[in-house]
Amino acid sequence: MTVDEALAELAALEDPKVRAANEKRGDDHGMNLAKLRALATRIKTDHELARALWATGETPARLLSLLICSPRLFADAELDGMLREPQPPKVNDWFVNYVLKKTPAADDLRPRWLHDDVDTVAAAGWALTAVRVVKRPEGLDLDALLDEIERDMKNAPPRTQWSMNETLAQIGIRHPQLRDRALSIGHELQVLADYPTAPGCTSPFAPIWIEAMVARQA
Repeated sequence: MTVDEALAELAALEDPKVRAANEKRGDDHGMNLAKLRALATRIKTDHELARALWATGETPARLLSLLICSPRLFADAELDGMLREPQPPKVNDWFVNYVLKKTPAADDLRPRWLHDDVDTVAAAGWALTAVRVVKRPEGLDLDALLDEIERDMKNAPPRTQWSMNETLAQIGIRHPQLRDRALSIGHELQVLADYPTAPGCTSPFAPIWIEAMVARQA
């Protein structure tokens, strides 16, 4: 599929009602994401097309790009540059989850991003740290991470705060020897304690999240 053909297919997915709903959340597109995923499935992996679609700067094209790219083929500098570009929430979320969390380059980039001055960049560093806590904690200084979370999370920018909170929760869930301290930090800071949570869903407030997940493992 060519870039022009892909853009035409994306334009055909535009729905004004979907756009109005998305714009309330800061996302500038009107696509049904299930239909977008069906288009990506039809295209399959096409990294060069993905690069070309990303280069348009358009949100629908970038979302499709993230679904058909090959994360391992992006160079470190390319990933850093993409992350630093202004992005609506959905593009940033998919970029972190569908690209950064699936590339070996994350191991090199994560420490550099953790203390970046740009909120979305630091947030990506902490999101990748949360993945390491769960999947491969070897080499991480978990006590030092808790020190930093205890010191900085309360006043961190929104996206960074969210990812730091995820790291705090995952340390408490996955590492019993540090659970009491993680719970104590969560109670002390009260970050996301009042976050609205739908019935049947687990609160992102770290103490509730930790205790709920540990109970499920019992």
